[in-house]
Amino acid sequence: MKSLSRKIKFFMVSLIILLLVNIKCLAQQVDCDHLIDFIEIKGYYYSSLSNYTLDSSWLYKVTVYTYEYKTFVIAEIKRNEYNYITSTYIFCGIPPSNWSNFQYGGYYDSDSYGERFHKYIMDYKCDCY
Repeated sequence: MKSLSRKIKFFMVSLIILLLVNIKCLAQQVDCDHLIDFIEIKGYYYSSLSNYTLDSSWLYKVTVYTYEYKTFVIAEIKRNEYNYITSTYIFCGIPPSNWSNFQYGGYYDSDSYGERFHKYIMDYKCDCY
């Protein structure tokens, strides 16, 4: 009987360890470039604002996509205000009202797209590397 009890304990401990290892593997982060590519290909393009509209010293282009009823923003941000070399970032799970407030401005909002980006989009940077 003790032998059976030991085997059951060993089996249970092994099963728990196996589950923990699998959960750890599933929880790994995704590469931001792969996520951006995926959203650009599989997502539904909704709207975009270019540097001419944004008139910003640091925002170059901001594009919004939806995928599975979630809103994603892909932003090209200038590395400095003196040239047009950009880095691309993705922002996930943005409430549609935040996009609307960024794009059109809400009541008592700044006229600056840069300030509205900080207020409505920046906090939603995706957890990717």
